[in-house]
Amino acid sequence: MSEMEKEVLDVMDQDAAQARKSWAAFVERDVADFFTGNKLEKKTIEDGNGNKAKLGRTKDGGIKIEYTSTVMI
Repeated sequence: MSEMEKEVLDVMDQDAAQARKSWAAFVERDVADFFTGNKLEKKTIEDGNGNKAKLGRTKDGGIKIEYTSTVMI
C-alpha cells in the first residue's frame, strides 16, 4: 500500500469517527475550541445534512452558540 493510500484511509477513518459524534458535541467542543483559539467574533457553519450552528462572542467575552440538528429516521 502506498503512502498516499495510507493517508486517504487515515482521513476516511477520521471522517467516520467524526460522523459518529453528535452534532451538539462537535459544535460545543471542536468548533468552540477553534472559535476561541482563533479569536473569532462570529462564525456560521453547516454540514450539508441540515445541521447548522452560529457562534458569536458576547460582551463579557463568553461564547453564544445556537445550533440546529436534523435527524433522519
